[in-house]
Amino acid sequence: MFPALLFAAFLAGSIPFGLLVARARGVDIRAHGSGNIGATNVGRVLGKPYFYLVFLLDLLKGFLPVLAAGWLLGALGRMAIDPATSFKWLGVVVAAVAGHVFTPWLKFKGGKGVATSAGALLAVFPALTVPGLLALGVFLACLRLWRYVSLAAILACASVPLSVAAWFHLAHLGVTLRKEPAVEVVHMLPFLGVSALLSVLVVWTHRGNIARLRAGTEPRWGQRAPAPKP
Repeated sequence: MFPALLFAAFLAGSIPFGLLVARARGVDIRAHGSGNIGATNVGRVLGKPYFYLVFLLDLLKGFLPVLAAGWLLGALGRMAIDPATSFKWLGVVVAAVAGHVFTPWLKFKGGKGVATSAGALLAVFPALTVPGLLALGVFLACLRLWRYVSLAAILACASVPLSVAAWFHLAHLGVTLRKEPAVEVVHMLPFLGVSALLSVLVVWTHRGNIARLRAGTEPRWGQRAPAPKP
């Protein structure tokens, strides 16, 4: 069952919604803006409504396979999970995000993994749901403060391992969303490790944005790219 879950998650993650939505408008998103197929570039080229649409679709392709895997593995709703089961569930998380970042249909060039990572984190209930919601809060606060989507995404992802450690510490003290068996450090380590891995991956996919931020040429939220020619 586990290989099938990995394959299904990778396949779901690999659906290039940004490319498909833009193509429905007669635009090859790879030829406009930054050339990326993610929600930010789609929104910059086609307008904010398309950002929200692609972001939601990319979020769902992380959320749905991970939620289904948690249910099938019997891990959904628990934090005190044996490490072997945790790594299986988290493997599905990584597979979904990897499918988005390394889309096989586009010569393994995909998006930057932010929305799909967010969906996958929220689906790991409750171990990564709360850190995921906190990361969303960091993202919105940073976006409002500096108006750089890339910077907000990087800082939000960087906050996740810290939130995971804090959330599991609270669970160890008995402060959780529901009554749990004793939560120990061994239960936290897989989640902490994978959340750190995802954070590094998202920072790596934003290396071009980091260079533009340093050079002062990174577009701000709401700044449109030149309109596609008919």
